[in-house]
Amino acid sequence: MADPRASVAIRVNGRSVEVEAARDTPLLYVLRNDLALNGPKYGCGLGECGACAVLVGDRSVRSCVLPLSALGAREVTTLEGLGTPEAPHPVQAAFIAAQAAQCGYCLNGMIIATVALLRRDPRPSESAIRQALRHHLCRCGTHVEILAAVRAAATVHTEAVR
Repeated sequence: MADPRASVAIRVNGRSVEVEAARDTPLLYVLRNDLALNGPKYGCGLGECGACAVLVGDRSVRSCVLPLSALGAREVTTLEGLGTPEAPHPVQAAFIAAQAAQCGYCLNGMIIATVALLRRDPRPSESAIRQALRHHLCRCGTHVEILAAVRAAATVHTEAVR
């Protein structure tokens, strides 16, 4: 029987990398295990909680259920690819300023979903914000702070676009 593992080229956070993996390997496993990117979290493994969200192009996707074969040539951006501790992305900065974290497990997905939202709608309504985050689970109860962070990020994003 042939070994299903092969060299697979992907673009992550602005750089091309090659990994040895089966083409049906979930992207999350490659990001965390092979590339040591710990922003996306393993939550449910079913694409339900949002902790594993990454940007593929400008879309927020669940990396725990996305096989490598589905990526094609599209760019993957993880939390680590958005900003740095010294120069955080405006959405990351808004979440920090709003103290939107308690345990922090859901924040990767919340931040990724917010970036995707602001890329397609720079001035989202409260309803659009809630819709964009509705499938991201937070068990700590920091929803009020998370919503405040998204509203603040939208304001900063809107001012930067002017």
